[in-house]
Amino acid sequence: MLYVALELGWDSWKLAFGVGPGSAPRLRQMPARDVTRLLLEIAEAKRRLGLPTDCLVVSCYEAGRDGFWLDRCLASHGVKNLVVDSASIEVNRRQRRAKSDRLDAQKLLSMLLRYAGGETTVWSVVQVPTAEQEDARQLHRELLTLQQEATEHTNRIKSLLATCGLSIEIDRHFPKKLKDLRQWDGTPIPGALRQRLLREFERMQVANRQARQLQQQRTKEVRENDSPAVEQVRKLLGLKGIGIGSSWLYVHEFFAWRKFKNRKEVGGLAGLAPTPYGSGQMNHDQGISKAGNKRMRWMAVEIAWGWLHFQPDSELSRWFMVRFGRGSSRQRRIGIVALARKLLIQLWKFLQTGVPPAGATLTEWQFKARTTARSLQVT
Repeated sequence: MLYVALELGWDSWKLAFGVGPGSAPRLRQMPARDVTRLLLEIAEAKRRLGLPTDCLVVSCYEAGRDGFWLDRCLASHGVKNLVVDSASIEVNRRQRRAKSDRLDAQKLLSMLLRYAGGETTVWSVVQVPTAEQEDARQLHRELLTLQQEATEHTNRIKSLLATCGLSIEIDRHFPKKLKDLRQWDGTPIPGALRQRLLREFERMQVANRQARQLQQQRTKEVRENDSPAVEQVRKLLGLKGIGIGSSWLYVHEFFAWRKFKNRKEVGGLAGLAPTPYGSGQMNHDQGISKAGNKRMRWMAVEIAWGWLHFQPDSELSRWFMVRFGRGSSRQRRIGIVALARKLLIQLWKFLQTGVPPAGATLTEWQFKARTTARSLQVT
């Protein structure tokens, strides 16, 4: 069996080949993203290391900028590949340690050999989505990016106006308002600053328009598409307090393609699992790890606050009020994270079994879809 570790850079890739523990690795460097060269290097490594041409090849690389195309490419050529979570790779605890692509490739190879030898907890292997599942995540991720860009342009306009001692509402009539604005001494806004404000406003309008188009596309798919993922979105929409945005993100980031064995995996992948600390007589939790999907984590916390408002009679809301309702603001913020984890697990069970969270109020997803569609048309 041939083991291959790939350290992926932008200009070049470092390859480390091995046949088992204790053997000296064969190190090679090649141009990045050159699949033909990669296959030739694998064939040459088999020849140099005395392996048959049809032997099994096991490879690994760290999840990062290159995504999953390489995993699919290697699988199509008969290579068994592992995509590894970078944060799960052990490192030397010394303050200063040597760091190079060669050392990283050797480290990956040694850990791959340990993993193949049965030490499965040596790192965390990433679950690779299919090309269709990965493509389905583009809509809501682009939408989040556009909304962030629009907010950045709005804040920048307000900050530039503040340098002149001015503050106005940023709406579609902003260019007309800008002509009438006067500084503290009655003079108009300087010409260069006014032109910059107008360009910022145009970029904000472009981001808002594209975001609205994506929202309309998402609403249309919820109403007309009958795919299994959209069926899960509709199922979550049937719960009061969960809208199209949150249900779409929940499904396409989490529930549509990830396979969970238990509730601990659900909370851990969202970064909502506690981090234990035990040494001698000390035994306590250090708070959540934040090691999972950040989009799911902040959405879960946001939905948890909304759950208290829209589902006050549910069992989860009553649990929160008894445990944290009369506490300080800090205690409630800690409690809302616990509620977010419990609610996320209950939603996972709801999609698996069809049993809603205890005491939750159900509604019609069609009503939410129609209301959202009308609001986008009016906007």
